[in-house]
Amino acid sequence: MAIDGSETLIDCRSVWKMFGEKVNAALRGIAERGLGKTEVLCEFGCVVGVADVSLTLRRGEILCIMGLSGSGKSTLIRLFNRLIEPSLGKILIRGDDIAAMDTERLREARARHVGMVFQSVALLPHRTVLENAAFGLEVQKVEKRKRLQVAEAALAKVGLSDWGGRFPNELSGGMQQRVGLARALASDPEIILMDEPFSALDPLIRRQLQDQFRQLSKELGKSAVFITHDLDEAIRIGERIAIMKDGAIVQVGTAEDIVLEPADAYVADFVAGISKLHLVKAHSVMHPIDAFKAARPEVDLLCLTRTSADADVDELIKITLAGQQDGIAVLDDGEIVGVVTQRSLLQGVKGKGPGEQPIL
Repeated sequence: MAIDGSETLIDCRSVWKMFGEKVNAALRGIAERGLGKTEVLCEFGCVVGVADVSLTLRRGEILCIMGLSGSGKSTLIRLFNRLIEPSLGKILIRGDDIAAMDTERLREARARHVGMVFQSVALLPHRTVLENAAFGLEVQKVEKRKRLQVAEAALAKVGLSDWGGRFPNELSGGMQQRVGLARALASDPEIILMDEPFSALDPLIRRQLQDQFRQLSKELGKSAVFITHDLDEAIRIGERIAIMKDGAIVQVGTAEDIVLEPADAYVADFVAGISKLHLVKAHSVMHPIDAFKAARPEVDLLCLTRTSADADVDELIKITLAGQQDGIAVLDDGEIVGVVTQRSLLQGVKGKGPGEQPIL
């Protein structure tokens, strides 16, 4: 499903979350004197969990929020369904201010629009897998026969059709996480919040669940916020990535944006060990066609090997090694829009766009 950039499902506007007894005084100190996180803790005894975060989730999008332990990412996701209250700012869910909802409207929003899967899946040990998958519908007071039918369908989606009569202690960790995902899917929410759901699993099972979650999200038209501390996981799952530090958003963008143009040294350290081979695409390392023609008018563009704008660095290297040409022509809608030179390709491998470098 394509991302509908015109529709915003979660709109987080200048949100703060502080923990402590002098929150209002601490917020004034930040606004009036520009106090930092450490100064707020020392002067007011308040911990800054989330600091002036503005962020959106668009329909059909998987947004990954990542950062080191203590960066505020789990605090932020709990604000999205009001498991904790914001200290300042607004969070709109489908256009409605979640902080202004009364108990009944909040319960309905959680039940019908926002599902959540935690790192600890918290299955009820005395209930079967099928009953656990149906639990959210039970809370909604859906009739038993119907909720079990819906739960059976949800278990089928996550590959657990034959396990409905078993109990949680009979399942592996990966299977228990699948039940948690089925429980969220059974309620058919528009938005799924995932708080490091796969972090405790073995690498192979983790990758399988990452792929399955992404596939299911797209097939079912779900939007998701996915919390992780692992950049590889964020790249594998997300359309966009938001990187947090000390409660604040440092950078938001596609994985390619962040790798090629890190906002600061903190982000650069995050992406330093990431392979660029399948991440960086031709459109990011090419020289625009007008600039290339001006610098290299002698090159016959029609004789260059052609590739698409979405060809990755690995493919560009193979094309370069296979020939002795002055570059690779990049096509978009059948037109040449740029040229990848050996120099710009090497910059892409290093993790930089062509920028203002000379065209050689």
